[in-house]
Amino acid sequence: MNILFVCHGNICRSPMAEAVFRKLCEDRGVSDRFVISSSGVSSEEAGNDIYPPAKSELRRHGIPFARRGAKRITDREFADYDLIIALDRSNLAALKRRFGDSTKFRMLLDRDVDDPWYTDDFHSAYDDILRGCTELLDSLLQ
Repeated sequence: MNILFVCHGNICRSPMAEAVFRKLCEDRGVSDRFVISSSGVSSEEAGNDIYPPAKSELRRHGIPFARRGAKRITDREFADYDLIIALDRSNLAALKRRFGDSTKFRMLLDRDVDDPWYTDDFHSAYDDILRGCTELLDSLLQ
């Protein structure tokens, strides 16, 4: 199954979710069952690496990640991914505006994961992402 996490600029929440979900899959021995990536709905951060405070939060929890360049979701990704997970309602609305309504789209939680770029609360964002990724993986493995 191909899973794509999507936030606004692809430098905070979606790469955090990608790394957390990948680690959860590794810990449960199911990495071979998933292709995991992330993108943004905007191209304003294109090419930029994960935002340093997001990296610090991932390190604090022992979540590995690699240097990467932010990118905007492509038509190819929309076609290739089975699940496209939005981190907040504005991201979901942007996806629907661009690609139309799709059964591929869902929210990570039943509410927004607040954007730590604005709140500077990377700890709460991490906690929400961990909860959402754990619940997502549990549901996919049932």
